[in-house]
Amino acid sequence: MLTKADSAAQEVDWTVLLARFIFLITLLTISVLFILPFFWMLMTSLKAPVELMKWPPGWFPDTFRWQNYEDAVTYIPFFRYVGNTMAITLGSILGVLISCPMVAYGFSHIDWPGRDFLFVVMLMTIMIPFPVTMIPLYVLFARIGWINTYLPLVLPLFFGVPFYIFLLRQFFMTIPGELTDAARIDGASEPRIYWQLILPLTKPALATVVLFQFLSSWSDFLGPLLYLRDSDMFTIAVGLQMFHSEHDTEFHLLMAASTILTVPIIVIFYLVQRTFIQGITLTGLQGT
Repeated sequence: MLTKADSAAQEVDWTVLLARFIFLITLLTISVLFILPFFWMLMTSLKAPVELMKWPPGWFPDTFRWQNYEDAVTYIPFFRYVGNTMAITLGSILGVLISCPMVAYGFSHIDWPGRDFLFVVMLMTIMIPFPVTMIPLYVLFARIGWINTYLPLVLPLFFGVPFYIFLLRQFFMTIPGELTDAARIDGASEPRIYWQLILPLTKPALATVVLFQFLSSWSDFLGPLLYLRDSDMFTIAVGLQMFHSEHDTEFHLLMAASTILTVPIIVIFYLVQRTFIQGITLTGLQGT
């Protein structure tokens, strides 16, 4: 016969199993809600034009039209737009990788007068929305002749991005100061400490910054819309929108092009997900 202790243990086990089951069902439900828009886009990209007007709409096409993907890349100058977008994205990633870790190192492991005050001032700039600075920035770039070039979309990132500086600074704060102090005692200069000691330890945080900046530049619409005039220089986001406003929308082709553009994001996140999660997890919130 079961003792009272055994019965209590069984009750605890059932309670834990029920809690896990509810937790998993909740996660599955949320995952399905996030996946549904992408699934709808994928199915729409495989439909014939006449199927788009069916009511009630169906989830699956009557026949899978893989030809839509071939037509999508000829419907607009697709590869030119993708090339433009990639050039801006790679340039912006290079900019944040050069500037942000260097500034974050100065805010975390170098003691200088006014450091904490300037760090707070930098954090305050994160709260300024882009529409507030949009017109002054446009006037500035217009006066120096940068309109209709990629410079406004790339060059400012070589001077740092406050959010990335904050993220990296918090990660750098988790690196013991004894390491940098020992390196200084051994005669290492600050550039050498930064390059040979700090950066090799911050790969997870750098991967996080790269992923965030890739997503930001790859899907950016407002920046290219403001500064680019020549259609040959458009990014894919602006190119799709311009064609949508000037022609009858071929939704099946636009969905096919959008699906193609989503694939690099999924692939990159899949490749760096462990490093990305590690970077977020290890980025502590040690004091400011």
